This record gives sequence, structure tokens and C-alpha cells, in this order.
Amino acid sequence: MSGPRHNGLPVSAEINVTSLVDIAFTLLIIFIITAPILQGGVEVDIPEGAVAPLESVNDPVIVSIDQAGVVYVEDQPVSMTDLGAVLTRVVDGREASVFVRADSTVSYGPVLQAIAEINQVDGVSLSLVAAPRSNQ
Repeated sequence: MSGPRHNGLPVSAEINVTSLVDIAFTLLIIFIITAPILQGGVEVDIPEGAVAPLESVNDPVIVSIDQAGVVYVEDQPVSMTDLGAVLTRVVDGREASVFVRADSTVSYGPVLQAIAEINQVDGVSLSLVAAPRSNQ
């Protein structure tokens, strides 16, 4: 028996990359859609102001107040009366920074009440979060 027979067909060494490109574009679209979802956090429209960037030595605890006045510690909703106790558990006796993010449409009362509750926790430094003012 002699070598392999090709029946007169030329040998092709090309790679079909069409399916590879399809998969790459599909993954790109999936990542574009899911990236904002994975960012997490509570959706809050932060007011603008002439502010400097916040600096924290350790991981800050984020307290958010949405437009309905609901208070969140990180991503978990808590009642205003439980805010101090929850922060005490989260801080666990260490020095911690607490960043308060309040929606620009929420009334002043819930924000002030949250600040008062946070100030009752020992070892906590409080900072209010605002977006840098846009130059328009």
C-alpha cells in the first residue's frame, strides 16, 4: 500500500475563525450587560457639590438612603432604630469610616436622623458622599 490518497483534493491549512469571532462577540455582549449589575450597591442619585475625593485607610462602611427614605447598611435594608446596633456589629470595635450616601431628593429629616444614629457608635468617623460638580 502506498501513502495516503487525497483523491485529487488540494490540502487546505486554513482555520475557520467565524465561530470563534461569534463566541467572542457573544461573551463581550454578556460582559457589557452584566458589568453594571455586578457593581452592586443601592441606586442613589447623589447630589453634586464642590467636593474633594474621600480617602479612607480601611474599607469604609457604606450607609445609603434612597429616595423613599429607606436606610441601607452596605446592601441590606435596616430600620432607622436598628441602624446604630447594626453599625456596632459591622464595625466590631475597630476604627471605621462610614460614608453616608443620600439621594438628592430625600428630605433632610431622615439624613439627619441617620447621622445622629451613626454618631452614637464608638470609633466611627463619618463622611458625607457627594458627586463632583459638573462643569456646565
